[in-house]
Amino acid sequence: MRRTAAPLVLFCFTFASLSAQETNMPARVEKRGWLGRVLHPFRSESAAPAYKDQRLRGLVLNLQLSPQPVKLSEVRQLEVHTTLTNTSKRAIELEFPTDQRLEIYLRNTSDVILTKWSDNRIFAEKLGSVFINPQEHVDYSETIATRELTPNKVFVAEVFFPKYPELRVRQKFLTAP
Repeated sequence: MRRTAAPLVLFCFTFASLSAQETNMPARVEKRGWLGRVLHPFRSESAAPAYKDQRLRGLVLNLQLSPQPVKLSEVRQLEVHTTLTNTSKRAIELEFPTDQRLEIYLRNTSDVILTKWSDNRIFAEKLGSVFINPQEHVDYSETIATRELTPNKVFVAEVFFPKYPELRVRQKFLTAP
């Protein structure tokens, strides 16, 4: 009886972990435990991007846009949620010459900039820094105007840090009437 119960329990755990995974979740970098490595031996961990600037190694930038698809008749502002995660084992400090931390562009499919987030904002010329501890993250939630967008087309939202141009993420989205 015990010999047939062990494979059944193992099958139940495997099925539960497969059914609990969601495909629409943003990419998360997490360390795998020994049970995860035993049950999924060929799954690789998603590695952090290799930046040329050594100070940025271990940072992962994620972007979420809402609502999807963007209904231009109902939405005048597009919500842009950016998460900067430190996946390394050391703390990372980012220094900025002004109050501006990030920049958001809305582009069409031919990479023409339609809207800049910083166009209608004023930033003070004072030094600042962001200190991100290991396995922690910093969230930036901003909105950008959708007045230059047209319905039933694909556009690109791009978020980057002006002081650190390597920290850049892009996401396509569709507009609806």
